[in-house]
Amino acid sequence: MLDYETYCKIRDCHDRQHLTITQTARALGLHPQTVSKWLKAARYAHRAQPPRASRLDPFKAQVVRWLDAHPYSAQQIFQRLREAGFDGGYTIVRDYVSKIRPPRREAFLKLAFAPGECAQVDWGEYGSIAVGSTRRRLSFFVMVLCYSRLMYLEFTVSQTMEHFLACHEHAFAAFGGCPAKIMVDNLKSAVLQRLIGHAPVFNPRYLDAARHWGFEIVACNVGKGNEKGRVENGVGYVKKNLLNGLELAEFSAINPAARLWLDTIGNVRIHGETHQRPVDLFETERAHLKPLNASPYDVARILTVRTSSQFRVALDTNHYSVPARYANTRVTLKAYPDRICIYYENQLIARHVRSYERHLDIEDPEHPKALLAQRRHAREQRLMLRFLSLGPHAQAYCEGLEQRRINARQHVRKTVALSEIYGIEAVARALQDGLAFQAFSCEYIANMLEARARQRPEAGALHLIRHQDWLEFELAQPDLSCYRVPEANDDQDDDKDKS
Repeated sequence: MLDYETYCKIRDCHDRQHLTITQTARALGLHPQTVSKWLKAARYAHRAQPPRASRLDPFKAQVVRWLDAHPYSAQQIFQRLREAGFDGGYTIVRDYVSKIRPPRREAFLKLAFAPGECAQVDWGEYGSIAVGSTRRRLSFFVMVLCYSRLMYLEFTVSQTMEHFLACHEHAFAAFGGCPAKIMVDNLKSAVLQRLIGHAPVFNPRYLDAARHWGFEIVACNVGKGNEKGRVENGVGYVKKNLLNGLELAEFSAINPAARLWLDTIGNVRIHGETHQRPVDLFETERAHLKPLNASPYDVARILTVRTSSQFRVALDTNHYSVPARYANTRVTLKAYPDRICIYYENQLIARHVRSYERHLDIEDPEHPKALLAQRRHAREQRLMLRFLSLGPHAQAYCEGLEQRRINARQHVRKTVALSEIYGIEAVARALQDGLAFQAFSCEYIANMLEARARQRPEAGALHLIRHQDWLEFELAQPDLSCYRVPEANDDQDDDKDKS
């Protein structure tokens, strides 16, 4: 039997593409007679198949009567049919029983709670959202007070333990108290193991938090999410009413929008079950909540990590700095939802704002300063050693620079650089001359080196002028009496004259 899609292709090839019957058959992989037959048909008509006779037909009425009298299984029906003379197989009986058996609808008890007795918590997820330059899965925490149906809502980009506990703390602060019980399903933050017939194994951190806040943990049975139907309905209500069609460009804007939604819609609507507003019923429930613990609970997730040689620790693909002296050291990292604290031997050595972007390097400007100072001191020492190696007068010249120059190190550095250009011997001689003339400056050393390195022109040969007038020019004989050596008689005459 030809299907409707192939029939449409035949009509398209013939009517729109104007192909012949043979060309259409070749293009569609059909027999030409089949193409011709369906082209003659005015419209597509599905040929009805007459129902096939079954060996079970004579027994179907009896099967219906048996099922009306008792909810027999298909295997029991098959056994009874064999006793009644049925010679067919089990499969046909099973298919027929599943077809006519009325559906089983599970019934649930309606749970009632006293004011302040219990609250239910759960996580929800709704796509992803932009966090800086990356995107994160959008999660939201919902806590519902079972009596008043008052709801607390908080959005996060993670469902780890620190976020789970912090959301509890924020919810209790919003309610102004703590219920006697918290009902959870079997998520790992609350229940580590749940076996049928055995008591649940709770997460030790969650147990410790429950003792601090003063509530009892109640875990739902396996596969029985209906036991916390109030919060399940709350999660669905958030998705349908708040998130459906909501457009937010950044994660930072969604929690303020959630608080506004709770105050104007979520907690002031007429609840379908109680037919009252949750905020009105909460006025009755508020007095039955337990007072909050005055001491805050440390919700941090604690990790033991080793810092890298670049004095960094890694968390969620991001790297955070510690002081340089703690490189390659095992430290304790406490991850809060809003910050990162790093400890070494119970001493806080670093604190950062937690980032939920990816592959960032976050450094405190104070952390590398000690390492930079060490390296700068080492460079200064190497520089001074090179200057002192310029000659025996380098030490005295350096002392003169420090006495007369504010930026003596700069003069030392430039003088060492001059030694690489003019050589050590030339600079040593210039230092000796500068010390002799008390000229303490790298500019003086540079000028002296440049002057000595400048090439002087060689003396040229004497050229006589051949002009006749100049050749006949006569010079008077010079008076050389001033250079005459005095004799002894001359000295005696001088003495007489003086007397």
